[in-house]
Amino acid sequence: MAEARRRVWVSQPLFDDIVERLRAHFDVTQVDAVTEHAPQAIAESLRDSAGALVTLNERIGAAEIAGAPQLRAIANVGVGYNNLDIPALTSAGIVATNTPDVLTETTADFGFALLMATARRITESERWLREGKWQQWSFGTMLGADLHGSTLGILGMGRIGQGIARRARGFGMRVLYHNRSRLPADVELETGAAYASFEALLAQSDHLVLVLPYSPQVHHLIDAVALAKMKPTATLVNIARGGIVDEAALADALAHGRLAAAGLDVYEGEPTVRPELLALRNVVLTPHIASGSLATRRAMVALAVDNLIAALGEGPRAGDPPTPVNPEALVAGKTIIAKRQGA
Repeated sequence: MAEARRRVWVSQPLFDDIVERLRAHFDVTQVDAVTEHAPQAIAESLRDSAGALVTLNERIGAAEIAGAPQLRAIANVGVGYNNLDIPALTSAGIVATNTPDVLTETTADFGFALLMATARRITESERWLREGKWQQWSFGTMLGADLHGSTLGILGMGRIGQGIARRARGFGMRVLYHNRSRLPADVELETGAAYASFEALLAQSDHLVLVLPYSPQVHHLIDAVALAKMKPTATLVNIARGGIVDEAALADALAHGRLAAAGLDVYEGEPTVRPELLALRNVVLTPHIASGSLATRRAMVALAVDNLIAALGEGPRAGDPPTPVNPEALVAGKTIIAKRQGA
C-alpha cells in the first residue's frame, strides 16, 4: 500500500504557478482568498500538516503548534519573522525559514523613494493640488528639505541599510549609521558610511531611516525621548517594523513641529493605522509595500517554496533548506521523530 502523502498548508493566495511546485511532493491545502486567520484557525490548519507556507499575517507560537505533532517546517514569506515564536518552534523540532537577499535591492529602492517623498512633501502637495487649493503659483509653496548635501542616518546596517547607503552616495549625502556591531572597514568604504553612536545618529541626521529587525529589545526604541534628540527640521522614515516607533509620540512630535515629516510603510497595529497619523498632512503613509515589485514578490515565494520542500526532506536540497532561521531545529526534529518511532 502506497504511503500517504504529507500535507502542507499555504495560508494565503500566492502565485499559483510557483506554489504548484509543492504538489510534486505533498498534498497542498491553500487558502483561496486573503484571510485574517484567528489563532484557533491557524492551530486547526496546522494540526495535520507536516509543513506550512505562511506570511507575516500569521502569528505562530506555542499554542498554535501544540496540537500539530507532524509539523516539521514553517516557511515564512518575508525577511522578517517576528510573527514566529522561534524558541517555541525550535523546542518542538520545527525549522523556520525566511526569504532574505531576494528583496534587498527592491526594498532599498522603495526606502529611498519614501525618503524623497517625505523630504520633498510629495504626497502632501499632490493632495493639496487635487483638493483644488493651487490657485496661483507662489515662491513659498510646499517648501521641502534637500537630500543632496544633507546627512542621512541609517539605523540598522544590514543588506537593506547598505543598499540605501549606496544610493545616498549618488545624491551626495553624508551617511552615518548605527548598528549592533560596526561594519568591516571595506564595507564602510564601499557604502561611504561612517559609524556613529545612537545618540550622535539622532542628533546629526537630517533624515533618519529605520531598517533594523524587530525584537523586544528595540520595541519603541524611537520614543519621545529619542525624537526630542532629533532636529526639528529632520525627517524620519520607517521601513523596518512598526513596533520600533512609539507612534503616539511620533504623531505628537509631528503635530507640534518637533519633527518636520515622517514616511511610514509599517505600523505597530497594521493594518490599522493610528487616527492621529491619518489626520496629519506631514506624513507619507504606504501599506507595507517596500518589497512590493512583481519580480521580487515572485522571488520571495519561490525561495519560500524551495525552503519548505528542502526542510521536509524532499528535492535536490533535501534536509538543507537555503535560508533557515533556526538550523538547529533540523537536528532536533530528526531526534524527536526518532524518539516517537522508538516509543
